[in-house]
Order: sequence, then structure tokens, then C-alpha cells
Amino acid sequence: MNFKIFKSAERGVKNLGWLVSNFSFSFSNYYNPEKNGFGLLKVFNDDFVEAGKGFGIHPHSNMEIISIMLQGKMNHKDTLGYSEVVERDWVQIMSAGTGLRHEEYNIGEEEVRFLQIWVEPKLQNINPRYQKRYFPEEKRKNTLKTIVSNEEGQEHCWINQNAKLSLGYFDPGQATSYTLNPLNKIVYIFNIEGELSVEGHKIEPGDAIGLWATDRVQIENITSSKYLLIEAPINH
Repeated sequence: MNFKIFKSAERGVKNLGWLVSNFSFSFSNYYNPEKNGFGLLKVFNDDFVEAGKGFGIHPHSNMEIISIMLQGKMNHKDTLGYSEVVERDWVQIMSAGTGLRHEEYNIGEEEVRFLQIWVEPKLQNINPRYQKRYFPEEKRKNTLKTIVSNEEGQEHCWINQNAKLSLGYFDPGQATSYTLNPLNKIVYIFNIEGELSVEGHKIEPGDAIGLWATDRVQIENITSSKYLLIEAPINH
């Protein structure tokens, strides 16, 4: 097993006043040649958006873009014709494919916090698509819930890649053993809240750990904790 720890304090930061973005990997005005993604996971941003502010209409293509709402309320409007509202515990995904444009604004009264994740697609230039699902926290207590998968279904969002995203929400002392096919796969675990021990390594809020060359990952919850686990290919 190999691993790398990504400390919260070592993330890139973009502070525009109304927007504070924490970049785990090179993005926007932040560039670090040693942080150009982790496998096919290319972007992981922990974003905070002031009420009434947001991102004007802008384009994307050939990327799988996942947003996980942790707090607040945002709109989503795109050139596919969708006009949605997403709140805490909602997950949305855009398979940008041949191209689409979208906008998103904080339309609530409190600060929005959401995780923005980009994964390189398996197939290029597919027809763009949008999907969202609701994962209420109270229904996923002490379980690792799949929220995005390459297998289509009604219980999660679909991704155009051999990847899987899961949300954990656990009481203190709970432990989880995550299994995967070690061939060409990485696991990236981001700690949203609380304290974790991953394979004996303490992971604080905002920290992450990446692991590879293993078929099993042991996660222990030191305190009540919330985390996101991403399984993705190392390369195409």
C-alpha cells in the first residue's frame, strides 16, 4: 500500500471576498506542479459562497463535474434547459461531453459550502447530461453511502468513468473497511468534519489522504465524522 496525505493548510486559496475556494490541486490562479490531480481525479475544491453571489454562465466540455452541497442553497441553470435548486445533501453531476454552459448562485440567506469535483471522463464527446439526487443525512447514518457510480441506477448519480463516490457519516468508534480492485485504482478520502484514522494516519477536518496499490482501506472514526471517499482510475 502506498499513500500520500494532503494537509488542509497546504491547499491553494482564492479569496474574492464573496468566494473563498480551497484548492487541493492546481486550479484557476493556483498552480503547483506537484499537485496536478490524483489519478483521473483532477479538481477538488472546497468552496464557500456568500449569499446573493455566485458564478455567471460559463462553459465546460469533456469533464465529469460533481457538486456536493454541504450547506446552503444554490440554483443551477444550464443550456440543456435545466433550471434547478440544490440544497444541503443534494448531489449533482454534469457530464459536459461535447459542451454545455451553466450558472450557479447562492439564492439562500446563509453561506453556501459545496465540494466541486472534476474527474476525467471515460468516453470523450458524449452528449452532455445533467442529473441530481438527494441523500438525506439521517438516512445514511453509520453507513458508507454510494452517491455516484459508473453503474446506472435510481439510488445514485451516474458518471462517465469507472469511478465511485461515497459519503460517510459515522458515530465515534465506528469503523469501515472499504474494498476495491487494486488494478489501476486510487482512493482519495477527504475529511469534511470530525477526526478520522485511515490506515493508522490521523486525518483532521480539511485534510485528505490518497491511497493506491491496495485492495482494502480501513477507516476509523475517532469522533463523530463526515467524509467523502472517491475511487477512480490512476490513468486511462
